[in-house]
Amino acid sequence: MKNFTTNHTKSNLRFAHENINIFFRNECYEIYGCIYSVYKKLGTGFLEAVYQETLEIELRRKNIPFVSQRQMEILYDGIPLKNKYIADLVCYEKIIIELKSVSKINNQHKAQLMNYMTASDYK
Repeated sequence: MKNFTTNHTKSNLRFAHENINIFFRNECYEIYGCIYSVYKKLGTGFLEAVYQETLEIELRRKNIPFVSQRQMEILYDGIPLKNKYIADLVCYEKIIIELKSVSKINNQHKAQLMNYMTASDYK
């Protein structure tokens, strides 16, 4: 049995996210605020469509530019495919929001988003 230790204390955990190199930090912070508002008001248990509609309301309230259900080209070896990826939301023309109404995000969900980002040249 291995023992795992960390050097995390309450003081450095509080600001640990600030040490991470996050793309579009300010934009993501604004989007997270909208997501949290939806979560705080609705909680869990609704369909993705309900969360999408309510998140769109919050994004509009905060004047965050977004496109809903954006069809995105998928490239294979630089060649556009006939099949397209439909992003739930694209904010600021650069941030993909993939909504999931599940109790826990699993590796398949993460892989799906990573594949979409890679295939579409998003970060």
